[in-house]
Amino acid sequence: MPKKKMLVIDDDPVIRRGLKQILEKAGYEVEIFASGHTAVEELRQAPCDLVITDLKMPGMSGLEVLRTVSAMHPEVPIVLITGYSTVETAVEAMKNGAVDYIAKPFTPDELLEKVQQALEKKAVLFEDLCLRKELRENHGFQKFIGQSQEMQKVYRRILQVAPTDSTVLITGESGTGKELVARAIHQNSQRRGATFVAVDCTALAENLLESELFGHVRGSFTGAIQTKTGLFKVADGGTLFLDEISNLSLKTQAKLLRVLQEREITPIGGTQSVPVNIRLVAATNRGLKEMVAAGLFREDLFFRLNIIPVDLPPLRERKGDLRLLIAHFLKLFGDEMGKEVRGLAPDALDLLEAYPFPGNVRELENIIERAVVLAQGEFIQREDLELNVESAPDHPLLSDYVPQRADELKERKRQIRERVVEPLERAFLIQALKRNDWNITKAADEVGMQRPNFHALLKKQGIEVKRNLLGEEAPPPMRSKESACRLSEDF
Repeated sequence: MPKKKMLVIDDDPVIRRGLKQILEKAGYEVEIFASGHTAVEELRQAPCDLVITDLKMPGMSGLEVLRTVSAMHPEVPIVLITGYSTVETAVEAMKNGAVDYIAKPFTPDELLEKVQQALEKKAVLFEDLCLRKELRENHGFQKFIGQSQEMQKVYRRILQVAPTDSTVLITGESGTGKELVARAIHQNSQRRGATFVAVDCTALAENLLESELFGHVRGSFTGAIQTKTGLFKVADGGTLFLDEISNLSLKTQAKLLRVLQEREITPIGGTQSVPVNIRLVAATNRGLKEMVAAGLFREDLFFRLNIIPVDLPPLRERKGDLRLLIAHFLKLFGDEMGKEVRGLAPDALDLLEAYPFPGNVRELENIIERAVVLAQGEFIQREDLELNVESAPDHPLLSDYVPQRADELKERKRQIRERVVEPLERAFLIQALKRNDWNITKAADEVGMQRPNFHALLKKQGIEVKRNLLGEEAPPPMRSKESACRLSEDF
């Protein structure tokens, strides 16, 4: 196996030689450079596996190296070396392409650990970049905003199922983008040149919905003054998307089951069956298994629909995509309204990162649109968001299936507690740490908790507070959500 190639950039010859010695001893191939300009010129000729650069250098600074290298080779991870270890520096470095940073002075073990972590991230980053490029260029996924592992799974599932004619059931809360997934499946299928027909099963009364789906003949009921072609026939050769299929009556469910079995429809009032060739994609924000158990949904239809399930994660479970989505909507609505809104004030961003988003991406889109309208300056303030925080915890009950059994109720209560309590706990911890300069002991004392209990809560929420070289506690640069950064459209 060829050695991994490293580029080390530092204007201090002692540090350059020291880094080279440590890395070569660990089995890496190392080239050292005294300036960013010479290193960048080398990278123009051939990429490497990792760049390690000092922050403060004459001529071309470490941040300039970051921006340049990230533009030329976005798959190359960059580790920043700095003696100016601050949250602001880390955030600026992360925004410009660094995967991590290490503060001087550091031990050989600390350096090698950072290098190993960066190389592991490179493998994931390269795979994600290739997938995202393929999705954009070859599969028409431009409308999807998200790089999280949760969304990568969705993208891969879409590409797996699209070439087939199998029925797909998309599940997910309201506002997660189920119709986007249905359209992506159609666009990447052999039927993409035919019609895509979307039907909202909650929009029409039962008798009108049957007429819309199956069609009717003239005179079949009062008001049927002419024969109408049903949407099953309109979608013939293409894809029919039934959104919120859980709202179909048992009578309509029986008719749909027959269509899926026989691949033919009979218009209302008609006597002749009409063959149809459609690919069915259905979606629901309710638990169909629970509805089957309660007698509200046909079990045989559920099995017919659930051949290939696609589950969309709620926004609170893909918070890594939150800033990308915010930046996208800021640019979208800023351009539409002719307003230059560069980002969010720190406390406004804190509020959004702690918010559970019961309405998911659709709710975030509405929040940012409203905030852009209300913003008085270049940055959206906390009051511009107008979040209805008090009512948010109750919202999941409005759209989800209401349980029928005691064990179902217990499970639903557990799920709702997770949705509401965990974001609240996280916000509680973050704010306490911020008020006390990220000192765990002081934060625990201020809120009236024993330090072990406070630390256990931090561990539960995945919040790490590490000690720097001076022994001071500080937020880790890779995971800090609390920095006073400005989110702009180029983030």
